Amino acid sequence: MKDLQAQQEEENFYLDQKRVLEVSKKIKSIENKINLIKYLFSLYDDCKVYLELYEESHDEEFEKEVQDNLVLLENETSKAKIQTLLKGKYDSFDAIITIHAGAGGTEAQDWADMLFRMYKMYCEKSDFSLTVLDALAGDEAGIKSITFEVCGENAYGFLKAEKGVHRLVRISPFDANARRHTSFASVEVMPKIEEKPNIELRPEDLKVDTYHSSGAGGQNVNKTESAVRITHIPTGIVVSCQVERSQVQNRERAMQMLYSKLAEKEEREELERLANIRGEVKKIEWGSQIRSYVFCPYTLVKDHRTGYENTNINYVMDGNIQDFINEYLKKI
Repeated sequence: MKDLQAQQEEENFYLDQKRVLEVSKKIKSIENKINLIKYLFSLYDDCKVYLELYEESHDEEFEKEVQDNLVLLENETSKAKIQTLLKGKYDSFDAIITIHAGAGGTEAQDWADMLFRMYKMYCEKSDFSLTVLDALAGDEAGIKSITFEVCGENAYGFLKAEKGVHRLVRISPFDANARRHTSFASVEVMPKIEEKPNIELRPEDLKVDTYHSSGAGGQNVNKTESAVRITHIPTGIVVSCQVERSQVQNRERAMQMLYSKLAEKEEREELERLANIRGEVKKIEWGSQIRSYVFCPYTLVKDHRTGYENTNINYVMDGNIQDFINEYLKKI
């Protein structure tokens, strides 16, 4: 009885903390929008002042200030315009991302790990937080799959641009004959659904398994069956989480991931239905190659949806993918 009561108290505390975070996040988002507008007006006023001073004095110093402030205003306005493109139902939500290595063994698993590093660095540059929820290490190097949560303002709105298949061409460091290899990894991006959408989940449709966590987290995590795997039998969707110490919290996160996957599936099917009505012929993003990363015989990163490209591949792999994302948002 005491164990059941303690478990209920733990769950209530966890839910209360989550509600506080949700409210704080909404407040911060509104404050950020207000501060952005104030900042743009401030830059505009500075430009007007320096322009008036230059017209009166024709001083070259004021001319330079006008030019510098105009460039800054233009850059910041462009960033603000991108924000206005985030009008999707879930664009303001956090994101849950899963990377799967394609066929190709160690080479593909290393490519999946490289992509994870790229997104990790992007999150650092974008002031997003990243939490690994589940991971399966590669046989010799890299990762077979990894699921992680990205939290921050409009995280899903930006990162939905990464959904699809990513192609790598390079001289494989795992090939003794130094031959060129082509590898693939798929990236799945879902909105993190905080509130349950209009999706009914019947207990008989869920298969819940618990197992020992294999990740870091201390002796308690590895000795108890705190990790949770949930299979949605009608769709075959499988989600798992092992990041938390408590089985209750891991189950809550896994259920959240399941709702997210089902909501994303519904949204994708609706878009496909509308595309069919309009007579559009499109490949499903999940199964299409969206971007190529070529290290050899030349260096190039090219997005096949927008045509945008960058020859500085190391710069891109260091997490500088915002320009690719912006071009995608302008296109959709």
